[in-house]
Amino acid sequence: MKSNGSWNQSQQKSTKLVKHAVAKKWIVASLAGVIWIMPVIGEGLPLISLNTTSIAEAATSFSATKISEDIITSGATKLKYKYSVTRSGSKATGLADVIRVDLNNPYVSIDVMTGKNGKLTTRQSTGGMAKETEAVAAVNGDYFNTSGEGAPIGGEVSGGTLVSTPSQLDGLYAFALTADRKPMIDEFSFEGTVTAEDGSQLALAGVNKGAYNPEGGTSTYSHVNAAYIYTDAWTAADRPKNASMATPTEVLVENGVITQISQGAALPMAVPAGAYILRTHGTAAQFVASHLAVGQKLTTAYSLRSETTGQAIDPGTLQMMIGGHTILVSNGKATSFSRSVSSIGGYRARTALGYSQDGRYVYIIAVEKNDDSSGMSLTELQSFMTSIGVYKGLNLDGGGSTTMVDRPLAETQTVLSFDTEYGTEQRSVVNGLGVYTNAPQGQVKGIKISGSSVLLIGQSATYSLKGYDTYYNPIDLSTGNTSWKSSNGSVSVSGGVASAVKAGTATLTAASGSASATTKVTVLGGDDLSSLQPGTATGALKAGTTLSVPVTAVSRSGASISVPASSLKWEFVGFQGSVQDGKLTINSVNPGVTTGYAIARYDGFTTAVVLTTAAATAWEDFENVSYPVAFTTNAQGVQGTAQITAGTGDHAGSKVLSLSYDMTAGSGKMYAYAQLNGTTGRTVPAAATTMSVDVLGDKSLNWLRAEFTDAGGSTVYVDLAKTIDWTGWKTINVDLSGYGIKFPAVLKRVYVVNVEEGQDERAKTGTVAFDNISFVMPSLSSEVGLPTGTASMTIGQKSLTVNGVKKTIDSAPLNQNGTTYVPIKYVLDAFGGSATWNSVTKNIMVLRGSKALELTVNKKEFILNGKRQSAEVAPILLQGRTLVPLRLVSEQLGLTVKWEQKTKTVTIES
Repeated sequence: MKSNGSWNQSQQKSTKLVKHAVAKKWIVASLAGVIWIMPVIGEGLPLISLNTTSIAEAATSFSATKISEDIITSGATKLKYKYSVTRSGSKATGLADVIRVDLNNPYVSIDVMTGKNGKLTTRQSTGGMAKETEAVAAVNGDYFNTSGEGAPIGGEVSGGTLVSTPSQLDGLYAFALTADRKPMIDEFSFEGTVTAEDGSQLALAGVNKGAYNPEGGTSTYSHVNAAYIYTDAWTAADRPKNASMATPTEVLVENGVITQISQGAALPMAVPAGAYILRTHGTAAQFVASHLAVGQKLTTAYSLRSETTGQAIDPGTLQMMIGGHTILVSNGKATSFSRSVSSIGGYRARTALGYSQDGRYVYIIAVEKNDDSSGMSLTELQSFMTSIGVYKGLNLDGGGSTTMVDRPLAETQTVLSFDTEYGTEQRSVVNGLGVYTNAPQGQVKGIKISGSSVLLIGQSATYSLKGYDTYYNPIDLSTGNTSWKSSNGSVSVSGGVASAVKAGTATLTAASGSASATTKVTVLGGDDLSSLQPGTATGALKAGTTLSVPVTAVSRSGASISVPASSLKWEFVGFQGSVQDGKLTINSVNPGVTTGYAIARYDGFTTAVVLTTAAATAWEDFENVSYPVAFTTNAQGVQGTAQITAGTGDHAGSKVLSLSYDMTAGSGKMYAYAQLNGTTGRTVPAAATTMSVDVLGDKSLNWLRAEFTDAGGSTVYVDLAKTIDWTGWKTINVDLSGYGIKFPAVLKRVYVVNVEEGQDERAKTGTVAFDNISFVMPSLSSEVGLPTGTASMTIGQKSLTVNGVKKTIDSAPLNQNGTTYVPIKYVLDAFGGSATWNSVTKNIMVLRGSKALELTVNKKEFILNGKRQSAEVAPILLQGRTLVPLRLVSEQLGLTVKWEQKTKTVTIES
């Protein structure tokens, strides 16, 4: 037992917490990655059924291969694995990252990070905690009550100080490290007493705990008839929140002496530095009334107890402890889950922690769930852990919370190791596990070049020479003179500034004294891109119009890069204009032109801004709404409002559609709808290719959608944003071309979705707003005036019949290997548009209505409105004439092609 009369927390190290706040009359508790909901009668966390579950048979198809190994610091290494597994007959792959810590190395340590400034109830991202505590690597930690102040569900010891005690919940394991650096994973319970000056004793239920529903005891509510201690690590004024049935009597103890007693009411203060507050209720409050008085001494004693050995453990003998969920691995094998895992099923990002059989290595594990990785089931995670050498291991909080940061070699700051389930968004969490180094500065061991590995033509970037010492920690090389050179003409370099000259790969070499380092820099050419997209795809064709047109390139590997202005060449069709600093300005419009094009070219890859006299058609700005707007939902308990209100921020002075929702009393997959015009909706009268809407985000991480009913009676759900990960106003542009909507259609409602999987990771209350909904409807804009009708051609005949009128052409259509080829000129003569031929690049640029199509002779790939696509056949060059695949070109331009086998006749319709 440890006696601590003043409960001084000054030695506490940094630890962290976070999740979304919820409504006043309901509590939402996150445990095992899911939410349980109950009305707050008295306490917080509801009783969660245990039902210990046996593990499923591990997938024999699971395999993992190490693909990289990088030293972070002396004693800590990051390993990346690629895994594959067969699920329901299909192969799935993904990535997992492991930080292996060598406990035999005296220069490396691990500890818990807590919130901001090492305090509970403050919450912070894993990266933020790592930066604040100067960790060289870190992952997210324990589960916590999403509606509470921000305290872990499990126990926490940091720097030998007991920060929070384990909750009385069955099957929850924790990882601990003893003072002599021995790892252990076990269930732990808490025992403690306070002793009055008269010798009377009162049992303590815990330290720094939020309200919850205990399991396996006599009380349904944690704080009823119980005594808890709150130290200055608990910064919130509420102790705890949502414990309305347990009206407290509180005792302030400073330097071991009682200085205040508040009977039947909480003390109106946060805990003073170096002090603690004894919070009591019921029979525990009666003890205070009978045995305690201001000016008397009060002492405490407490310990943890191992559920496996029954041994009492002084928290002061532990370096650290962090709570988790179920045990996953024991004795080097997958073991039965110690708690129901039905709520944390599926294929998710995962965080786990374990150690080797000899106790030398700690394995800090994060499984990725992003565009590059499919996530893991818990059973697959067990297979992975045993395959890398974990002898005993447990599950930490996963899903959207899963976050890993690490400090690359020679760098001074940690970076996100991989995209989370929410992209680069890091959730604020209750605590995390940090890796630290205390190595002294050593001698220079190696150097490396730091800077971008990919550039675009015309782009410049700064590179620096960075070093690391014998302990693999960064070392300052700024005093040395560095010389730079490039291996070829793709990149030029001077004084650490490299400029991309042409497509290719160059090796940069930096030398300082006798040391040198190299790095490869790839300059992307047009053939390396999958798309080239302007910031604004459509606009009004009117003199004086200014549009923001920054251009973003996406490589074939998926990387997005802003294209420098110097890398682009602009061409204007149908108007006179200019582009300066990412702004397109229309100076004048050519007589009779209704559709113009601003074509941007990057190393032969093109994209276009389509400008029309109508442009995007304004559909609803909510200024003069004459139809009803209403809130609806699918789930009992979900409440909210949908109404036209005054805008805020960038939309102040404008009316907007505001949708507020409160899902805290609901369950399952929940929707909050803003319904337009009752069940009728509002009509979108013509075929629309793009939808644009301004959205005020609430950073709830929920899903944002729109619901249409099309002309065929089908319901079509359109994703506006997979994740609402922003605050303030943002313009969202949605490509409708792939949804198969039959127009005219009806927009019925816009809405927020909170899906059941990972529901604890998203806010259940919030407000979003909508304004300035518009659609690009080609028939009302860029395709107005284009000829319509029917044209027909016969293979081998030099004639074209358009709307019944036959005329001679100088090149007959050709059928080759089942594909009909024609000179594109005749199609455009009949149905509108233009084509230009580049004899050097063998490219054909076709412009028609809202389409900009670029084809290349003998290449099956083509570019449509800045996006690379692939066809089955390519244009050909025959006897000096360029012939294009008729069906490919016509259908991409919005025309319909029919083939009559008997007469060898092609019919094109618009």
